Amino acid sequence: MAVHEDDQRIETAGASQRAAGLAGMELLVGAIDSHVHCAPHINRRSVTAFEAVRSAAAARMRAIGIMDVFANTSGLADLVNIELGHLGVEAFGGIILEPYVGGVTARTVRTAISMGYGGGARFVSLPCHHTDFVGRAEGRSPAYLETCLSVPDRGELPGELGEIMDLCSERDVVFNTGHLHDHEHVRIVEEACSRGVERVLVPASYLSRDTAAEVVSLGATIEFSFFVLSHATQLPQTMIDAEYHRFALVDLADVVATIKATDPSSVVLSSDSGAIVLAPPVEAFRELLVMLQSCGIGDDALRQMSQRTPSRLFGIDLSDESR
Repeated sequence: MAVHEDDQRIETAGASQRAAGLAGMELLVGAIDSHVHCAPHINRRSVTAFEAVRSAAAARMRAIGIMDVFANTSGLADLVNIELGHLGVEAFGGIILEPYVGGVTARTVRTAISMGYGGGARFVSLPCHHTDFVGRAEGRSPAYLETCLSVPDRGELPGELGEIMDLCSERDVVFNTGHLHDHEHVRIVEEACSRGVERVLVPASYLSRDTAAEVVSLGATIEFSFFVLSHATQLPQTMIDAEYHRFALVDLADVVATIKATDPSSVVLSSDSGAIVLAPPVEAFRELLVMLQSCGIGDDALRQMSQRTPSRLFGIDLSDESR
């Protein structure tokens, strides 16, 4: 597609969004959604990676992070940037260390941080599904749980976790702790920070408020996403295999209380959208911002959590010259 045709499409889409008078559209300007599921999946996606960037450009967003449990997305993000970089929305990718991509191994991480068209993984995440925490929540069998990541309170880290942390420190990429038990998050953050990892991200939707405060005090950034606050939690879905499971609904009031008790510079907001049962990522992100705004979170704090904090964490330039 020619550049001018893309630009015309984005201008038309953006005008339509503004004409609709949707609340919170101004909060999307310059925003970064670091958790978008727009890569191929066994479930239907609402948008492709290219459509996700075009929609983000229409809302005048700055960047999107592409996450997927079946593949390293750094190459896909590079392809999107090659084709649509003129739109001013930067796509970045990384890897979630599920069994399907090689598991929690240093070899998998070494490949991911070097793979792409000049980029490489911007984040490395521990499993988001194949963990003891999620397996127990889903009522999986003992045999299945034996294969899942479990982190002891003390002693040696399991497998190659230490080496993986060292690689994240060496390459200065985001180390995401995935979906773990509270005590596992604390142990992992302590270990990662002690090994010099400066970019640690902890998904916080299921954390207790005390644990969220503890990992932040250790140096981590915490993330809250729209998915677990939405109706999608009511629908059984195939996340990684043929079994259907649901995520537990998270109480918005608890999220708001944790955010209000935390410095916004230590919080990232994201949509975690892309599943067909949700609104497309840009709309889901807008809804999250409006929900939090309606609960008393100020606009400056919202911009901090949706722009400046993810910009610092993922290395995204927010200056006008970058667009």
